[in-house]
Amino acid sequence: MNVLLLGASGRIGRRIASELLERGHEVTGTSRSGEIDGIDNPDFEAAAADATDADEIASLAADRDAVASALGPSDDADVDVLVEMAAAVVEGLQRTDTDRLVWTGGAGGLRVGPDTMLIETEEFPDELETLAQAAIDAYGVIGEADDLRWTYLGPAAVIEPGERTGEYRTADRQLVADGDGESYISMEDFAVAFADELENDEAVHTYLGVGH
Repeated sequence: MNVLLLGASGRIGRRIASELLERGHEVTGTSRSGEIDGIDNPDFEAAAADATDADEIASLAADRDAVASALGPSDDADVDVLVEMAAAVVEGLQRTDTDRLVWTGGAGGLRVGPDTMLIETEEFPDELETLAQAAIDAYGVIGEADDLRWTYLGPAAVIEPGERTGEYRTADRQLVADGDGESYISMEDFAVAFADELENDEAVHTYLGVGH
């Protein structure tokens, strides 16, 4: 496939790019500056993009097979920019013939019980609540785009650099945890799950939890 990857310069974005390239896909990765370090592959092209600009998204997404997102707010940005980016990406894609979107979301909106989201638990860190709520609000924007074949991937409660095992589990709108209640996935295996979903289209119109 020819994939536009938004937010390719981040830790998760670089791993998604590498996973897609290893599988033989062509990837155009974007960042605010247009500079993306650590990826050396003839099938990779870097591009500058303002992910809050629907016109730029439409121009970059035209004639792609799919758009992938690992977007997140910069250290000095208001986290509500996530909602603005989601709206711009949806609007931009709706101006093109590209209708496949896979989005790296957050874990906060995943359920840990019948009526309880992770963000609503006492254990959820106070300092992450604002970011988690912004990610939930961004999901609300994406989830209303019935004309797009979107998938919103939420990682485990803990996601960090680690080993690529190629193994993971998924659950529809549920936080994936082990028998001891621990919820973890490496960024490398999250990238595997992301690329699998991009290729297989098995969870369209789904908020999918991913974990070990």
